[in-house]
Amino acid sequence: MSRRRNDGILFFLVMLFASDWSAAQISFSINEEADKGTVVGNLAKDFNVNVRDLQTRNLNIVSGHSKKYFEANFKTGELYVSERIDREELCLNTVKCTLNIEAILSDPVVHKRIEVAINDVNDNVPTFVEKYFSVNISESSPAGERFLLPLAVDADSGSNSVKTYKLSVNEYFSLDVQSGGEHSASAELVLLKALDREKQSGSRVIFTTKWTCSKIIYIYIFVVW
Repeated sequence: MSRRRNDGILFFLVMLFASDWSAAQISFSINEEADKGTVVGNLAKDFNVNVRDLQTRNLNIVSGHSKKYFEANFKTGELYVSERIDREELCLNTVKCTLNIEAILSDPVVHKRIEVAINDVNDNVPTFVEKYFSVNISESSPAGERFLLPLAVDADSGSNSVKTYKLSVNEYFSLDVQSGGEHSASAELVLLKALDREKQSGSRVIFTTKWTCSKIIYIYIFVVW
């Protein structure tokens, strides 16, 4: 029986390099940080075999990752999560994040490439690198002049990434935020009117972004002229 199994594995390795994997691809998706045991899909259905065949034909789940993120349930035929999946750890600053595994049956050998898309969840608090930021402006600066502000750093992507910012109400400045798709591309302080040092030599504004409905992230902007 051992000799027969080894022959099957050897045959699989030959087939691995000779086959067109894209034709046999299966696609699943799951949210990052899903609980262990969360079902991803049903391998028995995708292989078009009875559930008991998964065990008798020695189903193997092969991955190139150091952690075994998925395992098969031989009683139900389901592929399930077996390790914590942190999208930012696997695919930092990328729009698409996938885990690729191979499912292999022996006697006869059948293999399928499985792509599991890892959906981002809003689990990272955006942060400003510094708590305070200074802007030095010439008193002679004309209205409309712009000054670049630091953006918050956010490990989340897509709809969960930081896209909006606000500025506390003041008479001298407004805020202009340019969108960059996944994240805001830039935020600029825009001078609204001429400055007069004799009347006022500076201003403090609060630059904020929102993480959740109840949590505001902010930085103090000190403007001196």
